[in-house]
Amino acid sequence: MSEAVSRPTLEAVAARAGVSRATVSRVVNGGDGVREPLVERVRRAVEELGYVPNQAARSLVTRRHDAVAVVIAEPETRIFTDPFFALQLRGISKELTAQDNQLVLLLTEGRDDHARVARYLAGGHVDGALVFSLHLDDPLPGLIEGAGVPTVFGGRPGWHDGTDSAVYVDCDNRGGAQDAVRHLAGLGRTRIAHITGPLDQTSAADRLRGYRDVMGEPDPRLVVPSDFTPGGGERAMAELLDRCPDVDAVFAANDLTALGALRVLRERGRRVPQDVAVIGFDDVLPVTEQPEPSLTTVRQDIEEMGRLMARLLLRTLTRDESATDAPSSVVLPTTLVRRASA
Repeated sequence: MSEAVSRPTLEAVAARAGVSRATVSRVVNGGDGVREPLVERVRRAVEELGYVPNQAARSLVTRRHDAVAVVIAEPETRIFTDPFFALQLRGISKELTAQDNQLVLLLTEGRDDHARVARYLAGGHVDGALVFSLHLDDPLPGLIEGAGVPTVFGGRPGWHDGTDSAVYVDCDNRGGAQDAVRHLAGLGRTRIAHITGPLDQTSAADRLRGYRDVMGEPDPRLVVPSDFTPGGGERAMAELLDRCPDVDAVFAANDLTALGALRVLRERGRRVPQDVAVIGFDDVLPVTEQPEPSLTTVRQDIEEMGRLMARLLLRTLTRDESATDAPSSVVLPTTLVRRASA
């Protein structure tokens, strides 16, 4: 059995650099008051020995853990099957990694998990939190506020008093929906339906508002609630065809919903786009390119939204307490991507 390789210590670095242990500690933990020539000697010794600072000891000096919690208020079955979450997590992870921070993923399968998440955040394990996919009656915002953890939200908040002060990243859901419905109307479609997302989420509610902005007061039978899933899209499309056989266009609240709608249209013998034109929302690949025909959709830059969430939080964490330039919320534009379905 080979001998374990000993880990270089602070004392070894001090001996190599010819300085005190306290000087090494200040340099590697980001402290001040060390002359530049000594800083260079310590850094050179750290590199030569391959010294890795002890994170627990470093946290005592900097009061930072270099770790950020990502809280997703959805069940695991949804998170690991919806590519939207993978894209947003990729953006968050890239930004945190670039800034040498760790991502801690916290999932809330049900209401019983909320108190656990709040306890973890209040326990000082992470520097801040990124929270997304909240529902209007979700207690998490209040619990997180009580934990006193700096937070950036994914999606425009829609809850009680903290809305104005909350920092968030979102896309122009309402404007994107308007573009989709205008496009369908421009194709000469007159019976344009909308399959919604869960209306206790602001993204779905804003997309419904955008649809109504263009349609005015549509036949109420043309609006069918759903849940952002393919199965929900299938059920809603079947109900819509039973209600309104003359429907000639569908704006679906997201791409997965549109995917379910396309399956039902195919089963019912409706041609897309000749009989029924279909538009989704998100532009999640490969979902939009897999179906036949390929899906026209409203693109939001999901990965960039994740990056911006992490960037805003890290800016908050490193900002001087006396500074007045607090990070502000960001709303990204959307783009209509035309493919074969509309």
